[in-house]
Amino acid sequence: MEIHYTPEGVCSKQIDIVVEGDTITSVKFIGGCNGNTQGIAALAEGMKVEEYIKRCKNIACGGKNTSCPAQLALALEKALEASA
Repeated sequence: MEIHYTPEGVCSKQIDIVVEGDTITSVKFIGGCNGNTQGIAALAEGMKVEEYIKRCKNIACGGKNTSCPAQLALALEKALEASA
């Protein structure tokens, strides 16, 4: 399943995700802090979707209520709901 998500409240402009079965196989952030988003993507790839959501959905960035890792979790959560 391919997911193209427009995050809100963060610097990145889009998140492109590929999920095969219950595993994240590819993540690419467009925009945002390049090193951080590459790190998030590298850590998420190979991780089970539910595990990523559990670990990252409540991460905040600075004074914001969300973050790029949290927006990726939200994108995955919404995709799971839509496919149910």
